[in-house]
Amino acid sequence: MLVIIGYVIVCGSVFGGFAMAGGHLAALFQPLELLMIGGAAFGALFVGNNGKSIKATLKAVPILFKGSNFTKKRYMDLLALLFEMLTKIRREGMMSIEKDIENPEESTIFSRYPDTLHDHHTIEFISDYLRLMVSGNMDAFQIENLMDNEIETHHEEAHVPAHVIAKIGDGLPAFGIVAAVMGVVHTMESVGAPPAELGMLIAHALVGTFLGILLAYGFVGPLSGLLEQKIQESSKMFQCIKVTLLASLNGFAPAIAVEFGRKVLYSTERPGFLELEEHVKQAKAK
Repeated sequence: MLVIIGYVIVCGSVFGGFAMAGGHLAALFQPLELLMIGGAAFGALFVGNNGKSIKATLKAVPILFKGSNFTKKRYMDLLALLFEMLTKIRREGMMSIEKDIENPEESTIFSRYPDTLHDHHTIEFISDYLRLMVSGNMDAFQIENLMDNEIETHHEEAHVPAHVIAKIGDGLPAFGIVAAVMGVVHTMESVGAPPAELGMLIAHALVGTFLGILLAYGFVGPLSGLLEQKIQESSKMFQCIKVTLLASLNGFAPAIAVEFGRKVLYSTERPGFLELEEHVKQAKAK
C-alpha cells in the first residue's frame, strides 16, 4: 500500500509541477519512448541473469506491494512456540519432541500457532536444529556455526532479486539516453521540416531522458531498497530462533532462553516481558 502511495506522490509532484508551470501533459505521453526504454530494460534482464535469478525476481515483485508479515504478533507466536518446545524438553527429555519435529502439522504444540506453522522456512529451520539437538552428537558451538552458515546462505539467496532490481534501475537512465538519441536522429532526418514540427520532435526526444531518470529513481530504484528491508526482517526470524535454541543448549531455563530471543527483535516489534508471558499462557489455554 505504501508503494502505491509513494508512486502517486511521485507522479503528482512531477507531473503536477510540470502542469502548474504551464507544460502540456500530452507532450509527455510517448508510448514509443516507453517501449524502447522498457523493452531494452526487460531484454537486459534476460541477458544479465540466469533463469533462477529471473524466477526469484518475478516471485519477489508481488511481495513488495504487500505489507510486512513480520508483525509483533508473529514474533510473539514464534517465541511462545519455542517456549513450549523447550519446556517440554526440560520436563520430559529431548526424545519427547521427536514426533513434534518429524510431523509439525500433526503436533499439538505447532498447531497452536498456525501463522508460524504455515511458514515453511521457519518450521524447517526450527525442526532441523531441534532434530540435531535430539541427536546429541553436536555441541552448541558446532550448531551455532551451522546456523550462521545457513542464515548467511538464506541472506545471499534472498538478496538476488534485490540486486537484479537495482541493476535494472541503474540501467534505466542510460536506456533513456538511448531513446533520446534515437529521437535526435529522427529529428535530424527531418531537418527540412518547419520549426514548429522540429521543436515537437526535439521535445519528444528529450522525453526519453526524462522517462529513463524518472523510472529509475522514482519507481524501480526504491523497490530494491524496500526488498532489502524485507530481507532483513525475514532474517530476524532465524536470528531469534538461533539465539533462543543456543541459550537452551547452554543450560538456560526456557523462560530465560526465550528472553534471549526477545532481545534480538527490533524495538518496533519486540513484546514486553510480561506481555509475552501472558501471550504464552493464553496460547496454552486454547
